[in-house]
Amino acid sequence: MNQLKKYFSFSAMLLYCFCLHAQTDSVHQINKKRLSGLIIGSSVAYVGTMIGLSTIWYSNYDKQSFHFFNDASEWKQVDKVGHFYSAFQFSNLASKGLQWSNVPQEKSDKIGALTGFAILSSIEVLDGFSAGYGASVSDLVANAAGSAFYLGQNLIWSDVRIYPKFSFHTTEYPDQSSNDLLGSSPAEQIIKDYNGQTYWLSVDIDKFIKFPKWINLAVGYGAEDMIYANDSQNREAGYDPYRQFYLSIDFDLTSIRTTSKLAKSLIFIANMIKLPGPTLEFSKKGIKAYPLYF
Repeated sequence: MNQLKKYFSFSAMLLYCFCLHAQTDSVHQINKKRLSGLIIGSSVAYVGTMIGLSTIWYSNYDKQSFHFFNDASEWKQVDKVGHFYSAFQFSNLASKGLQWSNVPQEKSDKIGALTGFAILSSIEVLDGFSAGYGASVSDLVANAAGSAFYLGQNLIWSDVRIYPKFSFHTTEYPDQSSNDLLGSSPAEQIIKDYNGQTYWLSVDIDKFIKFPKWINLAVGYGAEDMIYANDSQNREAGYDPYRQFYLSIDFDLTSIRTTSKLAKSLIFIANMIKLPGPTLEFSKKGIKAYPLYF
């Protein structure tokens, strides 16, 4: 854990230097008090999150020398989509925090994307030293794609028009798995049970064509019938893993206008989650309609 603290201290210092440099070529005057508070607070949150992840993910495995492991074919790539989603959200969060500190948006977006990639990719350090995992090149690629998806939209449109979101529902699979692989509690299952995870791209249609501002269209991806990472293991155990694709109505919470800082913060957080809505599921088992799907 000392290595994690040193890593993030360096990252925080680098972020701070980048932000101070932004002041030299901008009419913006950076709010150093806010920036310092942002970096200190995010550093504490980062270390706390890493400690929590270490407890959830790595407590059952021994440590060994750093190594790589190719897990590109596991869990029907739901975990890779999760890396994409998380890198995007961290990039967005970092950029918004920098803008709150009065760093110009373009620089905030670039620094935020680098920060999001660095934060997510540092998990590969933990994976690399764990006997049960291993650093993953495909995870790093997914992290880069998520941060690039955030930065690219802002470079093209100066805005985010296609927003990654997440939803989760509990399943019966954790009770059927061994060694708590899919989580022993609801909190763990949100992270570990890929059967219940769905990742979405929510498209803000009204920014492309005339359309109701508060309604988005969302496409989703998930997978089911998995208690092991590999298809071969699942089939040997009598399961039939398969991919799921979704088309759904989503609600654009950012269309809600408010002057309340608290309300704006809650909307920002809630907008990371796909709200329940009418949904069509497409899979090898056919088409299934849900009045509300989460």
